[in-house]
Formats: sequence, C-alpha cells, structure tokens
Amino acid sequence: MTGVTDAPRALRGALVAVDENNPVASTVVFQYNPDEMTRRLRARSAAGTDVDTNGGARDEALRLDGAPIETISLAVELDANDRAAAEDPAAALLGVYPQLSALEMMLYPKSAAVLANDALELLGTIELVPQQAPLTLFVWGPGRVLPVRLSGFSIAEQAYDADLTPLRARVDLELRVLSYSDLPVTDPGYHLFLVHQVAKEALAVLGSVSAPLRLGALAAGVSTAGAAR
Repeated sequence: MTGVTDAPRALRGALVAVDENNPVASTVVFQYNPDEMTRRLRARSAAGTDVDTNGGARDEALRLDGAPIETISLAVELDANDRAAAEDPAAALLGVYPQLSALEMMLYPKSAAVLANDALELLGTIELVPQQAPLTLFVWGPGRVLPVRLSGFSIAEQAYDADLTPLRARVDLELRVLSYSDLPVTDPGYHLFLVHQVAKEALAVLGSVSAPLRLGALAAGVSTAGAAR
C-alpha cells in the first residue's frame, strides 16, 4: 500500500545571488511556491520603429533589436511557524527576519565597498566606481534558470512575537529578466539566457507541430456537428 510519504515532493523556486566572495550570503529558497506568476513581454524593436509611436521607416517595422524585455511579478509567502514546526532553530528565535534580510541584501551594496568608497572620497579621489551587483538567478524548475535584476519589492509583515520579530510576511517581487541584449558576452548570465532561448525554441517547435492536429480535430468536430443537423 502506497502512503502519502511516497508522493513526489515539488521543487522549490528560488532566488540565488551568485557572489564569488560570499557564495551563501543571498540565497532565498521559497518556503511555498506561489500559485501564480505574471510574466510581461515587450518587443525590443529596432531604434525608431516602435509601433506604439508610429515612427520609423515602413521597411523597418518588423525588425527586432534583441530579445524581448521581460518582467516577472510573483508573491512569496514566509511563515516562521511552519519553519519552527520543522525544527528550524533560527525560525523559532528570529522568525522570518533572516529570509527577509537575504532578499533585501540583493538591493544593497556591500558595506565594505561603501566604507572603501568613503575612504577614497576623503582622500580626494575624483571618480568612484559604483559597486557591481552579483549575478542574480531566478530558479523556477530545471527548465527555467534566468538571470534577473531585482527591480524592487514590497513587504507586508503580518504577525510578530513579543519581541516584535516578524513571524509571517508576504513579499511581492518584481523581476526584470536580463538577456544577451543586456549583458556582455563574457557574463555567465549571457550564456544562461541563450540556453534558455534555445530550449524555448525547441518547445515552440513541439507546439507548432501539434497545432495542425488540434485544428484538424476541431474541423472534424465542426463537420460532424453540421452533418448531424
């Protein structure tokens, strides 16, 4: 007899900031997978050929200047009570604050870099180079590992303990997918996105091959219904 424990466990989505100097600093595995995710794609038209502005030459209207601009919106739920039930000592003591901090640090420059720039400024350095953020990956199953920039997010803290430690929170994430149109060819994210597109092209072929079969079945159904009348 097969028990409930034999059911396959669903993979967890995650955000991973790849930082060679601190590889475990910003890794957030979603406690629960969101029920839905909104993806928005906008064509990256050649300069001056945006159909929304009616600009550009007519023979340039269908030219693409690169991969589409894609944004992803999703909500992540965090609950320290469930983590504590799974015998996570950090959850019992700190609630969901560590997970929130890991997300927030993806938007912060490193404090060491801030102090170094302050010292250079005091020494009279004219030009200070902004810190390079680590490559952030949105992991949504083995078929989607995408380089992204965390555009921003809102946090709704929903419950606290006696020390005002957040115990439950909802985080609404806004991600901007980074393609080969955004990254230099030397960046690992460039090649990750290219692999993602090749896989998507293969899926598109499968979808296109099956489309005539569905159209044929639909036409046959219409003909049968007409004959029945």
